[in-house]
Amino acid sequence: MKRNYKVLSLLLLLAFASCSFTTKTFDNPDKDKLLVQIITFVLERGHFDPIAMDDNFSEELFNDYIETLDPFKRYFYESDIKDFEKFKFQLDDQIKATDVTFFNITHERLLKRIAEAKDVYKEILDKPFDYSIDETFDTDYDKYEFVKNKKQLRERWRKQLKFSTLSNYDDIQIQEEQSKERDDSYKIKNKVEVEKEAREATLKSIEIYFNDNIDDLKREDWFAIYVNTIVEEFDPHTYYLPPRSKEAFDMDMSGKLEGIGARLQKRMDYIKIVELISGGPAWRSQELEVEDVILKVKQEDEEFPIDIVGMRINDAIKYIKGPKGTKVTLTIKKVDGTIKDVTITRDVVELGETYAKSSVVEKDGKTFGIINLPKFYVDFNDYKNINAAQDVKKEIERLKLEGMEGLVLDLRNNGGGSLPTVVEMAGLFIKEGPVVQVRSTGSNKEVLKDRDKSIAWDGPLVILVNELSASASEIMAAAMQDYKRAIIIGSKQTYGKGTVQNVYNLNDLVRSNTSGDLGALAFTTQKYYRINGGSVQLEGVQSDVEVPGRFSFIEVGEKEKDNPLPYDEITSADFTPWEYYYDYDTTINRSKERMSRNEQLNLIEENARWVKSKIDQTVVSLNYEKYKEQIENEKEESKVFDAISQYQTNLTFKSHAFEQSLFEQDTTDLKEKRERWHKSLSKDVYVEEALNVLEDLKLSYPIKNVIAAKTQTETKSVKQ
Repeated sequence: MKRNYKVLSLLLLLAFASCSFTTKTFDNPDKDKLLVQIITFVLERGHFDPIAMDDNFSEELFNDYIETLDPFKRYFYESDIKDFEKFKFQLDDQIKATDVTFFNITHERLLKRIAEAKDVYKEILDKPFDYSIDETFDTDYDKYEFVKNKKQLRERWRKQLKFSTLSNYDDIQIQEEQSKERDDSYKIKNKVEVEKEAREATLKSIEIYFNDNIDDLKREDWFAIYVNTIVEEFDPHTYYLPPRSKEAFDMDMSGKLEGIGARLQKRMDYIKIVELISGGPAWRSQELEVEDVILKVKQEDEEFPIDIVGMRINDAIKYIKGPKGTKVTLTIKKVDGTIKDVTITRDVVELGETYAKSSVVEKDGKTFGIINLPKFYVDFNDYKNINAAQDVKKEIERLKLEGMEGLVLDLRNNGGGSLPTVVEMAGLFIKEGPVVQVRSTGSNKEVLKDRDKSIAWDGPLVILVNELSASASEIMAAAMQDYKRAIIIGSKQTYGKGTVQNVYNLNDLVRSNTSGDLGALAFTTQKYYRINGGSVQLEGVQSDVEVPGRFSFIEVGEKEKDNPLPYDEITSADFTPWEYYYDYDTTINRSKERMSRNEQLNLIEENARWVKSKIDQTVVSLNYEKYKEQIENEKEESKVFDAISQYQTNLTFKSHAFEQSLFEQDTTDLKEKRERWHKSLSKDVYVEEALNVLEDLKLSYPIKNVIAAKTQTETKSVKQ
């Protein structure tokens, strides 16, 4: 990755220097125009698959930008959109001419509509809501049209605010009932008092949203949103980092963070959880999951939560993170649409907990090992000490000392990481040979190979994946599958991200910049391919043994993104499959047979279908009795799935001897963290099946291996 970045930087600098840009361009005080010019230049010459900036591009950009500015369709009128539409097919020409007229017009109009909206929501929240009326609210905003007049706009705001307040109303009702249960003398508030309190909570939340966030946005922040919409037309992993975001990106990993231990991402107006840091408070709670949406945040010393829907991610994070020992309550919208409050005690999140860790497990007289790898991490400034491949190798050696007879490599929820690291890691399981193929636009493919003939582990290997295993995880799983080196167990397919990105500091292209920091651009520069020639882009890696999961019937992954690059194929690399034969077909068929009879897996599949049915239900009643009835019905329906979290295997996991020696001088609660992890492993039906597969592989451990080992021994004896 570093080498690619340096080559790219040189090419861009040479190309930029050879262009007919004048020095006056660099000294142009209009930062917006300079930024558009440079970003356009970089994307046209550096992006893996640059798209034509034509009328089709212009139309897509127009629609996406309007949706980004007003996803809930609560600011602009139909007449505004008609005014903007005269630019619909001119944006490509404006960008080429570094003309920001469209941005200026939409920006000024948006600020005007936001100011008007403040009067609207204050007026609405000044009067009581009637929750006895039979009316509904559709949470699928894509179905909405822009309003024609102020009366329709006010009605849209009214329903949205009533919907937001309804959850506050229900929360307060529940709190009142609980207070009465704790103290029989407690006087419960009447409905009028509860309704007023709920409205006041909504008003406070929306005031914070506007006053502390929307009003705090400067013109350059709004322009960054426009620039980001432009670059995201190229592909979903190309994005602009304005100066403030770039600073946060540069400082990224300082070693420890105080908070809940979750990585968040802004998707439209929502803040989603995209990763739970292993060992962190959110991970330990077992109540939060990847793809959960955070709707509200409440501090332990505050009575009401803050609504963070629509908030900038940096501002939302300010409310979510906090000092160790403090509590924060998150209102979460689950994948199935259900809403729940989760209280988490913040803690210091050691980023070392994202490193590889392993465990020993005994099964039917055999010893197996499991290595969990949350990401393919690396520190290029300290490669020998902070490197996922080296850490996995160390864990393998420690497990071998315990008599390991088979290994499970757990790559579930692993979003990827360093390309050189995954190549090195694959080499731990094969003698030598290609691991992945990489191609840049206009260049011949490059085959990245393992050249180290040593093998850290040559025994039975199973790799666990799911829909959120992406990028480097997919390279690893694909290579082991192509070599017939491991059996892949998991979702029907992995995430499907087959692209490589570089982050480029835009200031490096300007010799005499008087406009200030221009930020950075992350953009797709390469595509990677399996050694058999296929891409994982969109298709992912198909598991040898498919198991049902929570997202089995939901569109998750690259194919769900806007503007993904297409699937394609190139010629295969020259490689030799694993020379030691395992009876893969028999092992896979045995696993499928076992799973068809596994009640836990059948229940998980049933739950996945139920989750999908709830996602498809977007209409919510604003009648409190019906709203409450719907919630209670869903709670009752979901009880049948409680058995999923209550599942328990008869397996016992333990730390290897090296780790146990660390417990004696441990000051970081390592022992407690490992015990929690071992407990979760003992409840994991997927790990249980992976061990069953290892056992089958061990039983079928090939005669060829025995013959090869015997031949090597005889040869060695002759030489001696």
